[in-house]
Amino acid sequence: MANQAVSDLEYDLLSVLHNKSEAIKAYDTYIQDAQAKDSKPCVELFKKLQEQDISTAKEVREHLKQVMEKGKM
Repeated sequence: MANQAVSDLEYDLLSVLHNKSEAIKAYDTYIQDAQAKDSKPCVELFKKLQEQDISTAKEVREHLKQVMEKGKM
């Protein structure tokens, strides 16, 4: 670990955060597609999933912050 710029744990958390960020952005397209098809249930589902990913991303950010500051949780 001493030779690494980023620890394995930091990398893992960054990867999860990146994936969640990409998903959050993609949901905007999915919501638009569902709206174009006038599918309110799908719009609601995609919005719900997006909100869950936003919440998860916030939690991951907090973990990442702690790991970067202290080296662990």
